[in-house]
Amino acid sequence: MKKLMFICVLLLSVIVSAQPAKELRDGTVSGRVIDASLNQPLPYVNVIIKTTANQTITGGITKDDGTFEIKSIPEGDVVVSIQYIGFKTIAKTVSVGKNGYDIALGDIMLEEDVASLDEVTVVAEVTTIQQKVDRKVINVGKDLTTTGPTASDIMNNIPSVNVDQQTGNISLRGNENVRVMVDGKLSNVPIAQLLKQIPSTSIKQIELITNPSAKYNPEGMSGIINIILHKNTNIGFNGNINLGLTKEIYAKFNSSIDLNYRNGKFNLYGSYGNNIGKSANYGSIERLDDNSEQLFDFFNNNKSHLYKVGLDFYMNDNNTVSFFTNQNIYDGFGAGTTGVLYPNQPLQQQIFDNDTQNLSSQYNGVFNHKFKKEGEKLDIEADYSVFSQDEIANFNFQNFSFPPNYSDFVNTDRDQTTINVDYVNPLSEKAKLEIGAEARLFDTKIDYTSTGLSVNENQDNIPNNGDEYIPTPQTDFSYKRDIYSLYATYGKTFEKWSYQVGLRAESVMEDANAFRTLENSTENTPFENDYFQVYPSVFLTYSPSDKNSYQMSYSRRVDRPGLQQVNPIREWSTPLISSFGNTELQPQFTNSIEANYTRKLENGSITGGVFYRLVEDEINRAVFIDRLDINKNILTYDNFDNTTAFGIELSSNFRPTKWWNFNASFDLYSRKQKGIAETLTAPTNVATVDDIILETIEVDNLVWNFRMFNNFKATKKLNLSVFTMYRGEEKGLQFTRKPMFMVNTGLRYSFLEDDRATFSFNYSDIFNTMKFEFEGDRPTPQAGQFNWESNSWNIGLSYRFGGGKYRALQRKNRDDNEKDGSGGFI
Repeated sequence: MKKLMFICVLLLSVIVSAQPAKELRDGTVSGRVIDASLNQPLPYVNVIIKTTANQTITGGITKDDGTFEIKSIPEGDVVVSIQYIGFKTIAKTVSVGKNGYDIALGDIMLEEDVASLDEVTVVAEVTTIQQKVDRKVINVGKDLTTTGPTASDIMNNIPSVNVDQQTGNISLRGNENVRVMVDGKLSNVPIAQLLKQIPSTSIKQIELITNPSAKYNPEGMSGIINIILHKNTNIGFNGNINLGLTKEIYAKFNSSIDLNYRNGKFNLYGSYGNNIGKSANYGSIERLDDNSEQLFDFFNNNKSHLYKVGLDFYMNDNNTVSFFTNQNIYDGFGAGTTGVLYPNQPLQQQIFDNDTQNLSSQYNGVFNHKFKKEGEKLDIEADYSVFSQDEIANFNFQNFSFPPNYSDFVNTDRDQTTINVDYVNPLSEKAKLEIGAEARLFDTKIDYTSTGLSVNENQDNIPNNGDEYIPTPQTDFSYKRDIYSLYATYGKTFEKWSYQVGLRAESVMEDANAFRTLENSTENTPFENDYFQVYPSVFLTYSPSDKNSYQMSYSRRVDRPGLQQVNPIREWSTPLISSFGNTELQPQFTNSIEANYTRKLENGSITGGVFYRLVEDEINRAVFIDRLDINKNILTYDNFDNTTAFGIELSSNFRPTKWWNFNASFDLYSRKQKGIAETLTAPTNVATVDDIILETIEVDNLVWNFRMFNNFKATKKLNLSVFTMYRGEEKGLQFTRKPMFMVNTGLRYSFLEDDRATFSFNYSDIFNTMKFEFEGDRPTPQAGQFNWESNSWNIGLSYRFGGGKYRALQRKNRDDNEKDGSGGFI
């Protein structure tokens, strides 16, 4: 019986094995993609084959006639995803094998997705503000670009941001220790010069990252301002032209042109912008102790040209290589007089002129790889920039017994290399891990010489340790800083909660050397500083409903001394004051806590927040009296004890009616500052060195600011705007700045087909109230004010050309004509 059963099982297995196995076959999916609005084929459309679990299997692109055929698709259920920039994605699920192995999808009609079109073509009418987990995002609309021709002009309309109209320095929450980036990248171009170079119409978004996560460079105490520019990725040839003229006393011109050509796997783009014009500012400072007065009258004639060329190469669906270069050429000429008027004495004048030329070059390359898993990617970026500047300044004196006339020659060479690797891995639908590494190498060399003064005659001195003074002879200054960092962040989302934790570790090596050539000897002053720091960050968000969102965050940051803060060479000089850096400055560290609440309204939103900062080893100004001439002061920098700052912010964008919308913001902050200053205990005409008192000054400051931007839609094509800003009184270590107030008006009119052309007019400071007024007691009692060309008008004209759609017939005609030399942009 057992043998019989064994034989039956054996025969059965033989029979089964003898049957032909079911053949596993690969399938093919084909079809044609059509532009639904034009009813024409679309070439170079991405066709991606995925599993039902969203894993990419294979893919391809459509041909010139819009057809595609994807082979080697495994048997089973797959998703065919049709993706194209500016169009809505279509996903179709098919069953290879069950529905056959050669599946023909026929004509697939793609509809235009207006919401995803690049803003070069579709720009929002109204500026909006969004509060995200780690930043505030201002989406720049057409209304905001009416307020001025450059990025510097519209920055004062942004909550918590202020731009000094004289120096061009930018501050966030009242603090100038802020990093400014363009498209997430630092620039070697001086910030004041850069902001005046970027046309306002080129700005898509402005991100205020007041409490950055560990992923970001920890430099910048008050945070990061990231300016995101429009990127034109429309198929074919596209472009935009902007022209602007601004005038009060002198005329200033600005213009830009952006060109873009995309065809298949390549996207080539280029732009040129300039800012050319003259400007004037003037002011006075009155000494209350001896009834003397300083009079200032300055004139500038600056020319700046910015070139950019870039190429994106889409190797395939998962790999992209990009490269761009920026070239900024600047030629500036300045002249002016600084007069000192004493009672019953002739006017003493310092007459100066300076010629500054610089070239900044940036080269950037990026490789982006997308893995099969949705959202998993690797970015490798290398950025190299060089900056070279030559400055010649001539100083002449009238009715001064000393010093004689002299000239300064300063040559600056700076290069910066950044290499970073970022990896993102979505561990699940609700969890994400990001890790990365970065190297930042910074090297500067400054050569300074002066003619007309011997070293023994030089009256410009720099304090050292508060009581010793070193003359400023011919100096070669080198400064090198290398930073190596690693970071990791992990975030997870629950039903109503989300959090992100991160840690960044950095090793910093600094090496500075000031080599001075004295009259009969040389002097070498080296300085080294190596340190290791860890910067944690934590973010927590709670969204109980679609209309309410709460967010809390903590981060530790660093503000390393800037080049001018450590440069021992004289930065600037007047008959009564000179400014120098301090090579021994240490970095300051900031621990920052924030909490924000966002409420979505039916016609807008409102965001409120509070923040608190603890600053360790704060860097601030120190004022000393010149031991060789007690009428003169030395201005430098030093480290002080820990300080604190806290404040509140409110902002809202709201549309009360169909024809009126506004953005408004209010911020109030309290900041405690410490600094070193020297004062005289006797009148300057009889005082001696023994009458100098060194003291530490502490100032408690409470400042509030308000700004409101109103946009009125008069007709479908005509918009009017009114902007008002108030900056409250602010106390400093040297003086107290008086309140500042300004009202601007403007209009914008769109015309031609599809509103391709726009005319704008803006009248700034219509009541002529914007001026810098101050009074102070250190180092001597004084009061003064400075004025600039704030009461100005601006006209602008922009025109957008080229098509956003791509037609195969047009491409064929263009290719046929290339042999005749009419190949277009490239």
